[in-house]
Amino acid sequence: MRIPDRASDVETATLRYLLYGLLPAWFVPGLLDWWQHRRTRIEDTAGVRESLIHLLMMAEVGLPIALALLCEINPLVLTIMAATIAAHEATALWDVKTAVDSSREVTPIEQHIHSFLESLPFMGTAAIACLHWKDARELLHAGDRRGAWRLQLKRHRLPGGYLAAIAAAVGGLIAVPYGEELRRCVRTATNMTEMGESIR
Repeated sequence: MRIPDRASDVETATLRYLLYGLLPAWFVPGLLDWWQHRRTRIEDTAGVRESLIHLLMMAEVGLPIALALLCEINPLVLTIMAATIAAHEATALWDVKTAVDSSREVTPIEQHIHSFLESLPFMGTAAIACLHWKDARELLHAGDRRGAWRLQLKRHRLPGGYLAAIAAAVGGLIAVPYGEELRRCVRTATNMTEMGESIR
């Protein structure tokens, strides 16, 4: 699937916004949030528990992104996207409560970063629903069109280079930093356990 550079119709502009604006922009607050966790020494407060919650939230966002990039948009995909947004919101509340209960400082800057991380999934899903209004209507009216409730790979696939670039960004800007965070938390928890055992 190629998006013509000079096309200016609403559908093309929305696709361009989703693929080259909204999705790449998602990585910025994700990386900034990781930096805030590192700056406030998450390993010494909420530790492994909060770090695992972060991984859960990434899975809740990653699943609908992968489906939108690889599969035909239909009522099933829209349902999964809506469900993961709801789950992500609930997990985000759990995340902040875990941080606050452990006395990790959640600064106003980090809270502002969270506002982007929470609003971007909704914005993306809303734009996709607008582009696929017929599927959104079928979802609302329990449509039974053949294939409406089945995962199908895109007939017109996105360019391989684009998908490779997104995969590399996910790996380098999300998986590596948050993997490092979890490793730090596990190492600190292990050291604390060993120290407690040696004292006994």
